[in-house]
Amino acid sequence: MKCILTTALILSSTTQYSAQVTDQTKQPVKTLASPQQATSRPVFILPKAPASLSPISGRRAGMGSRDNCPAVPTPLTALVPFQEKQKVGEHKNKSIIGIVEGLTTLERPTFWFYIPYTKDLSNSSAEFSLQDSAENDVYRNAIALPSKPSVIGISLSSTAASLEVDKTYRWYLKIHCNKEAASIPVYVEGDIKRVNLDSRVMQQIEAANQPRQKIIIYAQKGIWFDALNMLAQIRISNYRDASLEEDWQSLLQSINLDNIATMPLMKLPNR
Repeated sequence: MKCILTTALILSSTTQYSAQVTDQTKQPVKTLASPQQATSRPVFILPKAPASLSPISGRRAGMGSRDNCPAVPTPLTALVPFQEKQKVGEHKNKSIIGIVEGLTTLERPTFWFYIPYTKDLSNSSAEFSLQDSAENDVYRNAIALPSKPSVIGISLSSTAASLEVDKTYRWYLKIHCNKEAASIPVYVEGDIKRVNLDSRVMQQIEAANQPRQKIIIYAQKGIWFDALNMLAQIRISNYRDASLEEDWQSLLQSINLDNIATMPLMKLPNR
């Protein structure tokens, strides 16, 4: 009798387990959202590079106390990703040096800066320059200060040499608030490297139907300058579009430039 009861219990347990397994296999399989579906706004993701583009530190924000420049609430700032080398206690110095760099696929990218100084400053001057790894000038040009504090784009002229793939270049923006004074200018500096996209990313870019989708892909793949340039150009052309403004704020906030995200935006003509 005990043997029959034990056998019955085993058969009952086996039947219940088989039914559970069958039910689980009938459940729909959950698929992970694609990167484009996971976020509705462009967010920059730092690429997994083995090392920085250059061993030389950069400066994303300028020091406003130099060259007799007027005090400004927000300093001269390059719109580029920034990685601090070290913290300075609890006080975060906005002009601290660190790794300032970004990638591009473009031959002649546009560089974007927030400039707090205006053309009303007498005897002022500004200059943008680009150098190769041997410190030879690739491009150098005087820059007109904006009529009001703004984010501006500085494009390489069509006559400038195109950036070579897999080479790192150093850029500088220097502003003298009084060019007659022999003092150090307010400046920012950093690195840019031109790269080729791998075939999978190229397919994603080509398959994207809207520029906004391309911007999101560039940002997620760590191609900073392409994402920023494309979004800036669209924003300038559609400055009343609130959704594009939110995209712009999302992209800048993702590299901790919340204080720049709401500043006016304009593009300077080539000179």
